[in-house]
Amino acid sequence: MSTMQAAYLSSSSVTKPRKSAKILNKLTSCDCQLLLIVFCLSMIGLVMVGSSSVSTAGQLTGNPLYYFWRQLAYVFVGFISLYIAYKIPLKFWSQSGLPLIFISIVLLTLVFIPGIGKQVNGSTRWIDMGLFSLQVSEFVKLFAIIYVAGYLVRHNDTLRSHTVGFLKPLGLLSIIVFLLLLEPDFGAAVVLLATTMGMLWLGGAKPWQFLLLISALVSLLGLLAVLSPYRLQRLTTFLDPWSDPFNSGFQLTQALIAFGRGEWFGVGLGSSVQKLFYLPEAHTDFLFAVMSEELGLISGVIVIGLFAFVVFRSLYIGFRAEQHEHAFGGYLAYGIGLWIGLQAFINIGVNMGVLPTKGLTLPFMSYGGSSIVVMCIAIGLVLRVNFEVRQYDRHVHSRYEVMK
Repeated sequence: MSTMQAAYLSSSSVTKPRKSAKILNKLTSCDCQLLLIVFCLSMIGLVMVGSSSVSTAGQLTGNPLYYFWRQLAYVFVGFISLYIAYKIPLKFWSQSGLPLIFISIVLLTLVFIPGIGKQVNGSTRWIDMGLFSLQVSEFVKLFAIIYVAGYLVRHNDTLRSHTVGFLKPLGLLSIIVFLLLLEPDFGAAVVLLATTMGMLWLGGAKPWQFLLLISALVSLLGLLAVLSPYRLQRLTTFLDPWSDPFNSGFQLTQALIAFGRGEWFGVGLGSSVQKLFYLPEAHTDFLFAVMSEELGLISGVIVIGLFAFVVFRSLYIGFRAEQHEHAFGGYLAYGIGLWIGLQAFINIGVNMGVLPTKGLTLPFMSYGGSSIVVMCIAIGLVLRVNFEVRQYDRHVHSRYEVMK
């Protein structure tokens, strides 16, 4: 148990505050700014899912607002999940890392079993739950961050002094990466590895260890790209999508046309042309392009600013937790901030043609129940870290006042 946690648990010696003070403490212990920004991103995403999916939903289901209503339900469930995650003490999560990794391996194995796994566009990434499909990789990324955060607390000295401390978590996570590549889900594997490496760096791993690992990963990913023609095509097409605009470069050229049509202030909400069966996956992977077409470059800049706030606020909360000797909370907030930032950067980069095409959702905004629920749970954990840090601050202040 950390010094912070031990001090906090001894708070029984402090006089209990009044009921009004308790309510005020609860309100001020929650990072309302972070919660508000996440809510704004979710609402913008909900509006854009409804707008970008009208034609597709009308053709496939006969209900133009089919995806809008489903996304609304997902957002509702997501914020309930956020609240539940916020109420669970971090001690529970710190003790659950290893079991969650084994659950991840089981879930990733289940997607390959006929009758359980569901294939979409050539990838087997979902478990069919009847009313909805569970995208396993979204939960796996969160579980991996929880595991690594706990590992950094338990084995920080070994990580800093021995190579085995650096390789041990990567060895276990390599099983998960291998299963993700079998689905195949190349984007999720990249995000998971990059987030893990960032957490290990913040945990004190040595620079030369990263150089060796990065060299090995680049070689491995290069080999995978060469052995899989469609991956190699994705990695090279984005450099010049106009060389084959009706085949390999189709998605990107249509996305760039959407950005061009939107100019500064857009063509108007609901007036996108590219969403009318020109731009594939308009309500999922390329939601940002449709939003920029309808609401303009200004809207894109605002959304990027909102994501920047979420990322830096998460990192700041992690820093404060680490300063208060709450190591697990600090690493957890770091990992979630890195994850959200990386995934948003990759999705927006793909939309704008600066990165190869990857099937990654835009956090809090793209259509998909698994994505929105898991991201909300992640924010709930960050809010919990902030809550425990602020409660500790109040406890120390109260004890100081009593001693005076």
